[in-house]
Amino acid sequence: MTPQFTDLNLRPELVQAVAALGYSEPTPIQSALIPVMLTGADVIGQAQTGTGKTAAFALPILHNLEPHQRHVQALVLCPTRELALQVADAVQEYGKFCEARVLAVYGGQPYTPQISRLNRGVDVVVGTPGRLLDLIERKVLNLSRVKTVVLDEADEMLSMGFIEDIQSILEETPSERQTALFSATLPTAIRRLAERYMREPQSIRIQREQVTVAATEQSYYLVNQADKLAALTRLFESEPITSALIFVRTRAATGELANELSVRGFPAEALNGDLDQNARERILNRFRQNQSKVLVATDVAARGLDIDDISHVF
Repeated sequence: MTPQFTDLNLRPELVQAVAALGYSEPTPIQSALIPVMLTGADVIGQAQTGTGKTAAFALPILHNLEPHQRHVQALVLCPTRELALQVADAVQEYGKFCEARVLAVYGGQPYTPQISRLNRGVDVVVGTPGRLLDLIERKVLNLSRVKTVVLDEADEMLSMGFIEDIQSILEETPSERQTALFSATLPTAIRRLAERYMREPQSIRIQREQVTVAATEQSYYLVNQADKLAALTRLFESEPITSALIFVRTRAATGELANELSVRGFPAEALNGDLDQNARERILNRFRQNQSKVLVATDVAARGLDIDDISHVF
């Protein structure tokens, strides 16, 4: 029998929020990890993007929140601003019926609004290591009563040089906290981090059910930067494209390319870290329903997408 979210002993408000988002059946990592995290045990989740790991840690965090507290109860570390925003939006959406207060903190933004929110009381803080450490050093982020810490995409944070910042942040949290570490790979430095800061963690490894690379026809074209749009347009005119996902490097480029393609008769929408969860879901639903044929996204914004029948990826 296929498990349902109602079988996972989550608070009714959380099941209601998940149902409102159109989900009834948990993914394999959610089925495996949610019961473990609800017990307070440490966990290492080795899972690829798109397995549903955000909900796997967000729902237990929200389930265990104590209402009307002024201190930070849970902390999620992410490698990038885009991922921090995406995770914070998801946690907020899952927690909308239990009035969870969620704050994303990251560099490149003024400190004052973030400090103001912290002073008013926040339940869950999601942020990048650098800005989190800055707020700790400014004595405005107190982690002394945090119950759960999540290290999301730990291998990415390692490759970006955040390992010492992560260690400094963990030193500010209680030793009896729950720690959940998620990583697509487990290099030696990540294993050492787990050995030092985690208590008998349970390991859960989930792989995507389908590996599509072998069945995918791959081609490449050498073109000058100035000719990329013309070349892409020619491919749209000549290839049997029913739906396409295009990756670009920056948030600004998503909007620019989507506009250019739309002007040329290929309806396209942009997906990036500036979108809140509701806007993101609306865009994805239009794409799934073939109301828009092209999705232009940054790689971080596209993480976790579960869309069938994409004919072309650029």
